[in-house]
Amino acid sequence: MLSKRKPLYRFPLIPVSALIICLFFLVLYHYHAKPDSQFHGLSKTSSTSSHTPRCSGQALALGEKFVSYAPHSGFSNQLSEFKNAVLIVGILNRTLVVPPILDHHAVALGSCPKFRIVDPKDVRMSVWDHVIEVIQSRRYISIAEIIDVSSLVSPSVVQSSVSERLKQCGSLLAGVHGSIGKCIYAVNEDCRTTVWTYHKYGHEDDKLDSFQADEQLKQKKKISYVRRWKDVFKTLGPGSEVESASLLVFGSLFSAAYKGSELHVDIHESHQDQRFLSLMKKIKRIPFVLEIMIAGKQFVKETIKAPFLCAQLRLLDGQFKNHQKATFHGLRQKIESMRKEGLLPIHIFIMTDLPGDNWTGTYLGDLISDKRNYKVHFLKENDKLVRRAAVKLMAVGHGQRFISNSDTSISKRYCSSQRLPDLLLYVEQTVCSCASLGFIGTPGSTIAENIELMRKIGSSSQYC
Repeated sequence: MLSKRKPLYRFPLIPVSALIICLFFLVLYHYHAKPDSQFHGLSKTSSTSSHTPRCSGQALALGEKFVSYAPHSGFSNQLSEFKNAVLIVGILNRTLVVPPILDHHAVALGSCPKFRIVDPKDVRMSVWDHVIEVIQSRRYISIAEIIDVSSLVSPSVVQSSVSERLKQCGSLLAGVHGSIGKCIYAVNEDCRTTVWTYHKYGHEDDKLDSFQADEQLKQKKKISYVRRWKDVFKTLGPGSEVESASLLVFGSLFSAAYKGSELHVDIHESHQDQRFLSLMKKIKRIPFVLEIMIAGKQFVKETIKAPFLCAQLRLLDGQFKNHQKATFHGLRQKIESMRKEGLLPIHIFIMTDLPGDNWTGTYLGDLISDKRNYKVHFLKENDKLVRRAAVKLMAVGHGQRFISNSDTSISKRYCSSQRLPDLLLYVEQTVCSCASLGFIGTPGSTIAENIELMRKIGSSSQYC
């Protein structure tokens, strides 16, 4: 009989750098191999190595327990996964290993509705491969440095070391070796089989989800997946078989509404525990960090200097490149309506993935050429305002917490010479959240959804 103990929502939640936690866990393992064995390549080594990890006494004595996951796709998807992860660590009373921000679509999951996705172990491995690339190119920046998690985290800071055996981390965090004693438990459930839920006593655990693969898809793809609900607390929390594991490693935690169901994580406000509801409320209202918000406000006040419309136009990526005419049509309709109201000249802020050199011959080119009726504003990655915000952000170092026993000289080799992060997307979203004449977003874009949420909850209104 599994325990029905209530979860202890630990406040504050403490994000830990994915780089640092991996290095820390290297200390917790003994690799039984020849002394001269070397890890020459991450993926190859992980799949072919004969090293057998086992848990050390230090790991078993570790008081703190962690959760990591595998982010993927664009920033908005990664942010959605982060929020789901925060809910899960709140329920399980664990500490979240905060990953770096991955390059746009450096890692792809696949399609949950089509039951065609990458296995959790493989997506974790792909994420770590990219993390290594990000570290080597000095582009490592945690998502906790971009969004303001101050309401969730502790200000305490401890230091850590960076080891030359960094590449060994990937196979551990990816769960290549499977679950390792009481050190690591690989959570290999994914959206093809599991919808994570949270109900106080787990009464609806193992219930069939309303969305299942239809018979045609089963026959065509020769699949037999059955999607069931699994209660996070009952399956992974106190009293469960995995309670003692120091680190739980999930695959993707991305979820979205689909055909009346949730694809993978269905943890909502229906739960009556007030501390849990408080955590959910905080997660919904997580803004960008102050440096980004101030940069957006500065652009509105000093450059636009008038009421304006924001248009977020996703034109080149994936499915969106096939709907450019429809995307422009929505913007055209809005602007024509404003013209009839006599609101001239109309100030318009444009955020788009279409390079400026390619605006000629499009509706954007038409707007720019009509300087009498339209004042078009936009930002670029190398604009002074964006770069200045990046410098300030790196100087502050939001959301960083490191594990103790450090070799600071080694740490500096990896961490002190980082490139400035690209904050353009985040500053643009802040500007759009301040658009007093309205917002036109690209249907189906998670970026547009995030901007709409910012406008709805007013997370940036005090900065506009």
